[in-house]
Amino acid sequence: MAWLVTKYLVTAALVVLVSEVAKRSDRLGALLVALPLVTILSLLWLHFETGNREKLAAHAWYTFWYVVPTLPMFLAFPALLQRFGFWGALGASAALTVVCFWAFARVVKPFGIDLGL
Repeated sequence: MAWLVTKYLVTAALVVLVSEVAKRSDRLGALLVALPLVTILSLLWLHFETGNREKLAAHAWYTFWYVVPTLPMFLAFPALLQRFGFWGALGASAALTVVCFWAFARVVKPFGIDLGL
């Protein structure tokens, strides 16, 4: 139980730290968010808890492929924000991400990359 609490506290502290930095500096906050900090933490937790190299490798592999279709959201959100406000832009960006993910999964499937669709 102590391990689980530690994981939650470290992960939450990292998210809070990044959001606090972002309030002070757009660029530094964005740089920290762009770093794969959550992925690194996930890999650390998986390593400490399972030590399973195949699971670690698969996690990193699929993370790469799942990140690619999320990238258009970061271009769409700022463009939509002025027109639709925060919630509208966030919703539209999330919907765009779902569509991009679906399309991307279809495009890469013939190449042997099965993203689960």
